[in-house]
Amino acid sequence: MNGVEEAVAGSAEAPQPLEWKFSQVFGERTAGEEVQEVDIISAIEFDRTGDHLATGDRGGRVVLFERADTKDHGGNRRDLEMMDYSNSRHPEFRYKTEFQSHEPEFDYLKSLEIEEKINKIRWCQSANGALFLLSTNDKTIKFWKVQEKKVKKICDMNVDPVKAAGNGPIAGSSRSTLSKPCIANGECTENPVGHSSADFEFPSGGIPSLRLPTVTSHEMSLVARCRRIYAHAHDYHINSISNNSDGETFISADDLRINLWNLEISNQSFNIVDVKPANMEDLTEVITSAEFHPTHCNTLAYSSSKGSIRLIDMRQSALCDSHSKLFEQPEVSGTRSFFTEIIASISDIKFSKDGRHILSRDYMTLKLWDINMDSGPVTTFQVHEYLRPKLCDLYENDSIFDKFECCLSGDGLRVATGSYSNLFRVFGCSKGSSEATTLEASKNPTRRQVQTPSRPARSLGSLSRGFRRGADNSGVDSNGNAYDFSTKLLHLAWHPTENSLACAASNSLYMYYA
Repeated sequence: MNGVEEAVAGSAEAPQPLEWKFSQVFGERTAGEEVQEVDIISAIEFDRTGDHLATGDRGGRVVLFERADTKDHGGNRRDLEMMDYSNSRHPEFRYKTEFQSHEPEFDYLKSLEIEEKINKIRWCQSANGALFLLSTNDKTIKFWKVQEKKVKKICDMNVDPVKAAGNGPIAGSSRSTLSKPCIANGECTENPVGHSSADFEFPSGGIPSLRLPTVTSHEMSLVARCRRIYAHAHDYHINSISNNSDGETFISADDLRINLWNLEISNQSFNIVDVKPANMEDLTEVITSAEFHPTHCNTLAYSSSKGSIRLIDMRQSALCDSHSKLFEQPEVSGTRSFFTEIIASISDIKFSKDGRHILSRDYMTLKLWDINMDSGPVTTFQVHEYLRPKLCDLYENDSIFDKFECCLSGDGLRVATGSYSNLFRVFGCSKGSSEATTLEASKNPTRRQVQTPSRPARSLGSLSRGFRRGADNSGVDSNGNAYDFSTKLLHLAWHPTENSLACAASNSLYMYYA
């Protein structure tokens, strides 16, 4: 047993639902303030340690935050023990730096405008005090290095103005080379034949006011430098990038292909998955998301618009046309409609930390899959069942094509995803858990909490078919407020080691802890 099952077996009772509290917000809007399109957050990612957080926006910028509370608790051991540090600890992040990752481009061959919007951010292994990360827009992936460097400034430049007055004859001398045009090597161009710059003679007492410029380092500054650019490898829009556990390679996926890259080589990639048919009229599904296994460098999973997940082993062949496992939910007869395939499309997949489970998000549900059981999902969580009668309206305004992300807690006991009206939902997935919490991305996260029916979950390892719980059947929240489909919480991330969530609501970054 490992991962989720270890946690389940270790406790006779299901853990209590978490009590989420507001931590902080960056970029909060004032009442009536209009949000600029370029400021809307489009990607969010914690690094492996949880000490750094990166966000990307539609304007092509990447903003980095660093953990503040772990560094500010100094003092000796006795002082820390008296502080009751474990109970008073409050996760806090602070702004670190930002840089322009991508610029808008235009593909003249295809007459295609390429947006600067950041689609995904992935952290790489840090080295020598520097941070490394990958960012991508629709076409181009960039490898960034962010490092602290000393800012060097020149002080004591030129001569002292008081003492310089006595050196007038020297400074104004007809033999001074400073008044004549000079070339790059310092030699004057107007010297007569036989006359060199060496003919200038310093006075016997020297020039006491003459000083050489001095370079000093006053402060440290963060510098972001693009180390490599991985371009011209995708004909369609990139929807995913994922680092390999070997620390040397990563994958990038578009609608029809998945490419394997080496971080050190930017001009060559290997196509490992290609679902493009010989005749595009035969195309029935596209790739929607791809993710490397967290510990097995040869294994990766990718999802499709038909609601299936394929697990592939790169050791089987150079081009992974066949999958080693296929995960899909059997269709219930008599339930098919015009919207069935649209809402079945998976928008995001994530491996659990131990690699035993895969979490997938489609339009209506979250599904948890056991990679050792391909008969169906272990558990299905209803995210916003109240939308089912409104699917026609959502299709008309294109909301039905919104791509919500999902995430798992580091211990594998909980999962989370976003919804409309800037709401996000947290579900417990351990044995006996009935946790199904609805929170709002605001300073008061429980203000619009939706009451959900309690139904105990069964053990992850003992389920052969999924079940549904936590359903919302009402079109209004517990306060009678109508849901707002124009405000949506698409992006969120769970801290890798703590119960802390970062959520992106439009241009604001909200952080919560439990």
